[in-house]
Amino acid sequence: MDLSAIADNWRTLAALSAPAECAAVVKANAYGLGIDKVAPALWRVGARTFFVAHLKEAQQLRGLLPDATIYALNGLLPGTAGLFAASDIRPVLGSAPEIGEWSDYCRDNSVSLPAAIHVDTGMHRLGIALEEAARLSETYRMLGFTPSLIMSHLACADTPGHVLTARQRLVFADVVQRFPRVKASLANSAGTLMGREFRFDLVRPGIFLYGGVAITGVPPLRPVVRLEAKVIQVSTAPAGETVGYGATERLSRDSRLATVHIGYADGFFRAAGSTDARKGAEAVLAGRRCPLVGRISMDLATLDITDLAPDAVMRGDTAVFLGEGITVDELAQKAGTIGYEVLTALGGRYLRRYIGG
Repeated sequence: MDLSAIADNWRTLAALSAPAECAAVVKANAYGLGIDKVAPALWRVGARTFFVAHLKEAQQLRGLLPDATIYALNGLLPGTAGLFAASDIRPVLGSAPEIGEWSDYCRDNSVSLPAAIHVDTGMHRLGIALEEAARLSETYRMLGFTPSLIMSHLACADTPGHVLTARQRLVFADVVQRFPRVKASLANSAGTLMGREFRFDLVRPGIFLYGGVAITGVPPLRPVVRLEAKVIQVSTAPAGETVGYGATERLSRDSRLATVHIGYADGFFRAAGSTDARKGAEAVLAGRRCPLVGRISMDLATLDITDLAPDAVMRGDTAVFLGEGITVDELAQKAGTIGYEVLTALGGRYLRRYIGG
């Protein structure tokens, strides 16, 4: 895990976004990379506002960054207002009951605490409806709390030219002008690239910080994760034999194979395996890409090393599954998923080593 790369990626996005503030999304344990390492590294280079998913993550982050502004995206569960207040965490309020509960808590305790208000502009996942936002705009100054941010979330920003993206921006701009002097935020990683009109006062990059690419045309970002596993056996098999569970791939030639200590229990997706009909992921061994052959099992994967020199690979050598030109997004494509899932699925059996930062 290259903390200096994460820091550089934030700097790149912050420079692109200015004068809008560049926050950092560190939910799901900083996308699986370790919030205890990632968040302080981001703070050191200038990130001051952070977004997590829920209260437990926010409480952990508060222990790491006592002075940060922290928002919890999943909002306010019943009876948790006191816990948010005790840790100076800002809930993102996405329903009338949440707004009411936070307002009542503030009134009952004679405090006016900050919170974000989430408006649904077309994703239909979280957020108050546009009609509710319009009504709230007429009375929000009488709330018991201080609205510190009006926000929404783009549903299709990673699909260039999608009609919903432009529509969401227009709808959100209309909502924002109803809440004068309240900061506004719409752009995620991909939205940050869509021009000044999408950035408003604050952008919320996530996947771009961690070396994933949610959309083409991104500024130069550094890869963050290098994933390695050890070869535990080198063997041979004749043409016509099959490899792995289910006999899904038959060897077309006499082959040399390297069995590697990595599998789906480590978050290396079974769907990234190879069959006769579809080639799977690759790894770098001895400086050269080698294809997976057969299914990935719980603890093991097998690479075809036939094209390497006979003595190029030995037991104990290292195969690189991310790095050496293999990106998070390439591996995701081979597994039929997205880079977000590749990162957040990285398992607990890996030895994690942090560099830089």
